[in-house]
Amino acid sequence: MSLDLAATFGTPSPVVGMVHLPPLPGSPAYDPDGGRDAVLERARTDARALADGGVDGLIVENYGDAPFHAEDVPHHVVADMTRAATAVTEVADCPVGINVLRNDAAAALSVAAAVDAAFVRVNVHTGARVTDQGLVEGRAAETLRLRERIDADVAVLADVAVKHSAPLGERDLGAAVADAIDRGRADGLVVSGPATGSVTDADDLRTVAAARDDTDPNVPVFVGSGVTAESVADLLSVADGAIVGTALKEDGATTNPVDPERVAAVVAARGDQ
Repeated sequence: MSLDLAATFGTPSPVVGMVHLPPLPGSPAYDPDGGRDAVLERARTDARALADGGVDGLIVENYGDAPFHAEDVPHHVVADMTRAATAVTEVADCPVGINVLRNDAAAALSVAAAVDAAFVRVNVHTGARVTDQGLVEGRAAETLRLRERIDADVAVLADVAVKHSAPLGERDLGAAVADAIDRGRADGLVVSGPATGSVTDADDLRTVAAARDDTDPNVPVFVGSGVTAESVADLLSVADGAIVGTALKEDGATTNPVDPERVAAVVAARGDQ
């Protein structure tokens, strides 16, 4: 099932804001003084600021949990992600997605099903990438079969050449797109720069969009990093949607709280696509 942007987000060119969770219990940077209450309050505050600023959707992500588990997070992370995602859905009236870093698609799907989220983001859905967690391999077969087994009406957004990673060898980007759609049955694609907040290469974006058009034009392409108020309109002239995190934070720092004025500026700069 391709992700219908207008039906899901109410617009054919959605801006999706990131709710970067602080370190969760069990991760090295977790703050026991603030505890879970502080994590949940930060999630609610950022979600409200993003929704009030006009974003069309949200992604809840355990960004503070570095160093990340490569593929299988502990059970307590799934529980805390579910609790945080529930808190977000209670304060933001827009579609919500889940990303469990680094690449636990099964956990993301399980959380999404529990909180009635609309989609998940999977960093490596097909193929394999060399990352700071080592070799991360796609598990499209397991992910989509789990979706059927738990009867989850949840779309899968798959990264193509995901950030903070490198290929094992030379691989044509267009072929990777075709594999993600045809063989991985991804419902949407994400293309990003080399790191969080880094500018997405315009040539890569055009290559992914063209390969998508040749494979299945109904599959949306999202820009996954480096989107700003200055670049969003140009990027959305090629891509179908934008996932924005760093540019929406105070002083443009990824770990800072969301700045409502920055959110409104990006949304306003999108224009009529």
